[in-house]
Amino acid sequence: MSKYEDLKASVQEIIDLIAAKNNREANNKLLEVSDTLDDMLDHAEEDEDLREISRYQVLLNQLHVKINGEEQADGE
Repeated sequence: MSKYEDLKASVQEIIDLIAAKNNREANNKLLEVSDTLDDMLDHAEEDEDLREISRYQVLLNQLHVKINGEEQADGE
């Protein structure tokens, strides 16, 4: 399950960047993690993997709203 440990560390890095008011870097990291999740989703075969990936996707969406503001997220 090290792939999820890496994801968890990357998400924590995004949260730390947001806390440091470094939204540009946070957004760049978020896009990178989102791409990783997309790749994982493409190769996921087990239901448990799909559930775990889905949890991270929801979290990334929430972080995206936090970084970019409500009005931009509504327009997507």
